[in-house]
Amino acid sequence: MPKLKSNRGAAKRFKATGTGKIKHYKAFASHLLTSKTTKRKRRLRKSMLVNKGDLRNIKRLLPYL
Repeated sequence: MPKLKSNRGAAKRFKATGTGKIKHYKAFASHLLTSKTTKRKRRLRKSMLVNKGDLRNIKRLLPYL
């Protein structure tokens, strides 16, 4: 069977943790920051684990993750 290609856009957005879970960075932190509160901007800096409902789709995009 041939090797599968990873979706390159997804590969740049998701990383695996040591235990095999998938983490991602939050959206809405790149521009129009003046209207957002300091507290909100601080929370946007942190990474999160992927929701269980999205996990199947991401595994399909990244077969070797």
